[in-house]
Amino acid sequence: MSAAAQKPCAIAVQTCSTNSPSGFSSLAHRDNTMASLATAEVCDSNASVVASGDLRVLHPVFQIYGQKKTFSGPVVTVKVFEDNVLVRELLETRGEGRVLVIDGGGSLRCALVGGNMGQLAQNMGWAGIVVNGCIRDVDEINECGIGVRALASNPLKSSKKRVGEKHVPVYVAGTLIRDGEWLYADSDGVIVAKTELSV
Repeated sequence: MSAAAQKPCAIAVQTCSTNSPSGFSSLAHRDNTMASLATAEVCDSNASVVASGDLRVLHPVFQIYGQKKTFSGPVVTVKVFEDNVLVRELLETRGEGRVLVIDGGGSLRCALVGGNMGQLAQNMGWAGIVVNGCIRDVDEINECGIGVRALASNPLKSSKKRVGEKHVPVYVAGTLIRDGEWLYADSDGVIVAKTELSV
Protein backbone atom coordinates (compact mmCIF):
# COMPACT_ATOMS: atom_id res chain seq x y z
CA MET A 1 0.00 0.00 0.00
CA SER A 2 1.34 3.38 -0.91
CA ALA A 3 2.02 6.04 1.69
CA ALA A 4 -0.51 8.25 -0.06
CA ALA A 5 -3.18 5.58 0.36
CA GLN A 6 -2.45 5.10 4.05
CA LYS A 7 -2.27 8.74 5.22
CA PRO A 8 -2.83 7.84 8.91
CA CYS A 9 -1.12 10.95 10.24
CA ALA A 10 -0.07 14.06 8.36
CA ILE A 11 3.41 14.43 9.78
CA ALA A 12 6.24 15.43 7.49
CA VAL A 13 9.45 13.48 7.72
CA GLN A 14 12.47 14.76 5.81
CA THR A 15 15.41 12.41 5.47
CA CYS A 16 19.04 13.27 4.79
CA SER A 17 19.55 10.57 2.19
CA THR A 18 16.84 8.76 0.27
CA ASN A 19 16.19 7.26 -3.13
CA SER A 20 12.81 8.94 -3.22
CA PRO A 21 12.75 11.83 -5.71
CA SER A 22 10.60 13.87 -3.34
CA GLY A 23 13.19 13.65 -0.56
CA PHE A 24 10.76 11.75 1.65
CA SER A 25 10.79 8.08 2.53
CA SER A 26 8.12 5.66 3.68
CA LEU A 27 8.25 4.61 7.33
CA ALA A 28 6.48 1.34 6.73
CA HIS A 29 9.74 -0.61 6.47
CA ARG A 30 10.53 -0.98 10.16
CA ASP A 31 13.21 -3.58 9.40
CA ASN A 32 15.42 -0.60 8.56
CA THR A 33 14.95 0.46 12.20
CA MET A 34 14.24 4.06 11.45
CA ALA A 35 16.88 4.58 8.76
CA SER A 36 14.21 6.84 7.24
CA LEU A 37 13.22 8.52 10.51
CA ALA A 38 15.23 10.56 12.97
CA THR A 39 13.31 11.68 16.05
CA ALA A 40 15.08 15.06 16.03
CA GLU A 41 14.07 15.75 12.43
CA VAL A 42 10.48 14.73 13.11
CA CYS A 43 10.28 17.15 16.04
CA ASP A 44 11.89 19.97 14.04
CA SER A 45 9.46 19.50 11.16
CA ASN A 46 6.35 19.16 13.27
CA ALA A 47 6.39 21.77 16.05
CA SER A 48 2.66 22.37 15.72
CA VAL A 49 1.90 18.65 15.95
CA VAL A 50 4.06 18.41 19.07
CA ALA A 51 2.16 21.40 20.51
CA SER A 52 -1.18 19.70 19.79
CA GLY A 53 -0.17 16.56 21.68
CA ASP A 54 -0.50 14.21 18.72
CA LEU A 55 3.29 13.82 18.77
CA ARG A 56 4.88 13.65 22.23
CA VAL A 57 8.47 13.49 23.44
CA LEU A 58 9.31 11.40 26.49
CA HIS A 59 11.57 12.96 29.11
CA PRO A 60 15.23 11.94 28.58
CA VAL A 61 15.47 9.52 31.50
CA PHE A 62 16.23 6.23 29.77
CA GLN A 63 19.39 4.18 29.35
CA ILE A 64 19.85 2.38 26.03
CA TYR A 65 20.14 -1.43 25.99
CA GLY A 66 19.79 -4.23 23.44
CA GLN A 67 21.31 -4.63 20.01
CA LYS A 68 18.80 -2.38 18.27
CA LYS A 69 19.54 1.24 19.13
CA THR A 70 16.61 2.35 16.98
CA PHE A 71 13.21 0.70 16.91
CA SER A 72 9.56 1.52 16.38
CA GLY A 73 6.14 -0.06 16.41
CA PRO A 74 2.60 0.03 17.76
CA VAL A 75 2.43 0.22 21.54
CA VAL A 76 1.17 -2.41 23.96
CA THR A 77 0.89 -1.11 27.53
CA VAL A 78 1.08 -2.78 30.92
CA LYS A 79 0.97 -1.19 34.35
CA VAL A 80 2.69 -3.04 37.21
CA PHE A 81 4.65 -2.32 40.37
CA GLU A 82 7.60 -4.52 41.33
CA ASP A 83 5.79 -7.53 39.81
CA ASN A 84 6.53 -8.85 36.32
CA VAL A 85 4.06 -11.71 35.79
CA LEU A 86 1.89 -9.68 33.39
CA VAL A 87 5.02 -8.53 31.56
CA ARG A 88 5.98 -12.14 30.85
CA GLU A 89 2.42 -13.01 29.80
CA LEU A 90 2.48 -10.27 27.18
CA LEU A 91 5.96 -11.15 25.92
CA GLU A 92 4.81 -14.75 25.47
CA THR A 93 2.34 -13.54 22.84
CA ARG A 94 3.32 -12.84 19.23
CA GLY A 95 5.00 -9.45 19.14
CA GLU A 96 4.48 -8.76 15.43
CA GLY A 97 6.83 -5.77 15.56
CA ARG A 98 5.11 -4.11 18.51
CA VAL A 99 6.71 -2.25 21.41
CA LEU A 100 5.87 -3.18 25.01
CA VAL A 101 5.67 -0.12 27.26
CA ILE A 102 5.91 -1.13 30.92
CA ASP A 103 4.86 1.41 33.52
CA GLY A 104 6.65 0.09 36.59
CA GLY A 105 5.91 3.21 38.58
CA GLY A 106 9.52 4.34 38.21
CA SER A 107 10.62 1.89 40.92
CA LEU A 108 14.37 1.36 41.14
CA ARG A 109 14.09 -1.34 43.81
CA CYS A 110 13.96 -4.40 41.54
CA ALA A 111 14.09 -5.44 37.88
CA LEU A 112 11.00 -6.04 35.75
CA VAL A 113 12.83 -7.49 32.74
CA GLY A 114 15.82 -9.83 32.65
CA GLY A 115 17.81 -11.78 30.10
CA ASN A 116 15.26 -14.57 29.71
CA MET A 117 12.52 -12.08 28.93
CA GLY A 118 14.78 -10.25 26.52
CA GLN A 119 15.37 -13.49 24.65
CA LEU A 120 11.66 -14.28 24.77
CA ALA A 121 10.82 -10.86 23.30
CA GLN A 122 13.30 -11.43 20.48
CA ASN A 123 11.98 -14.93 19.75
CA MET A 124 8.36 -13.77 19.74
CA GLY A 125 9.00 -10.89 17.34
CA TRP A 126 8.74 -7.82 19.58
CA ALA A 127 10.52 -4.73 18.26
CA GLY A 128 11.36 -3.30 21.65
CA ILE A 129 10.59 -2.77 25.32
CA VAL A 130 10.41 0.52 27.22
CA VAL A 131 10.56 0.11 31.00
CA ASN A 132 9.62 2.81 33.47
CA GLY A 133 11.70 0.90 35.97
CA CYS A 134 14.74 -1.39 35.99
CA ILE A 135 16.10 -4.33 34.05
CA ARG A 136 18.78 -6.87 34.98
CA ASP A 137 21.08 -9.30 33.14
CA VAL A 138 22.33 -6.34 31.15
CA ASP A 139 24.99 -8.30 29.24
CA GLU A 140 22.39 -10.84 28.15
CA ILE A 141 19.89 -8.17 27.11
CA ASN A 142 22.61 -6.40 25.13
CA GLU A 143 22.97 -9.61 23.09
CA CYS A 144 19.27 -9.68 22.19
CA GLY A 145 18.13 -8.43 18.80
CA ILE A 146 15.60 -5.97 20.20
CA GLY A 147 15.67 -2.41 21.48
CA VAL A 148 15.32 -1.79 25.21
CA ARG A 149 15.00 1.42 27.20
CA ALA A 150 14.98 1.41 30.99
CA LEU A 151 15.71 3.80 33.84
CA ALA A 152 18.55 1.68 35.26
CA SER A 153 19.63 -1.85 36.12
CA ASN A 154 19.13 -3.68 39.40
CA PRO A 155 20.15 -7.30 40.13
CA LEU A 156 17.13 -7.98 42.37
CA LYS A 157 14.22 -9.82 40.73
CA SER A 158 10.61 -8.68 41.10
CA SER A 159 7.75 -10.40 42.89
CA LYS A 160 5.37 -12.84 41.15
CA LYS A 161 1.90 -11.96 42.42
CA ARG A 162 0.31 -11.15 39.04
CA VAL A 163 -0.82 -7.72 40.13
CA GLY A 164 -1.31 -5.02 37.50
CA GLU A 165 -3.29 -4.06 34.40
CA LYS A 166 -2.82 -4.72 30.69
CA HIS A 167 -3.79 -2.42 27.81
CA VAL A 168 -4.46 0.67 29.93
CA PRO A 169 -3.21 4.24 29.48
CA VAL A 170 0.10 4.72 31.30
CA TYR A 171 2.04 7.81 32.31
CA VAL A 172 5.73 7.29 31.53
CA ALA A 173 8.53 9.88 31.43
CA GLY A 174 6.14 12.81 31.57
CA THR A 175 3.93 11.47 28.80
CA LEU A 176 0.56 9.74 28.65
CA ILE A 177 0.86 6.69 26.39
CA ARG A 178 -2.12 4.67 25.14
CA ASP A 179 -2.36 1.16 23.82
CA GLY A 180 -2.23 1.23 20.02
CA GLU A 181 -0.26 4.46 19.65
CA TRP A 182 3.11 4.38 17.86
CA LEU A 183 6.49 4.66 19.55
CA TYR A 184 9.76 5.59 17.84
CA ALA A 185 13.13 5.43 19.59
CA ASP A 186 16.65 6.29 18.49
CA SER A 187 19.84 7.59 20.08
CA ASP A 188 18.31 11.05 20.54
CA GLY A 189 15.27 9.92 22.47
CA VAL A 190 11.79 8.43 22.39
CA ILE A 191 8.68 9.91 20.79
CA VAL A 192 5.09 8.70 20.72
CA ALA A 193 2.60 9.50 17.97
CA LYS A 194 -1.16 9.13 18.02
CA THR A 195 -0.97 7.03 14.84
CA GLU A 196 1.74 5.58 12.63
CA LEU A 197 3.83 8.32 11.06
CA SER A 198 3.43 8.49 7.30
CA VAL A 199 4.39 10.77 4.46
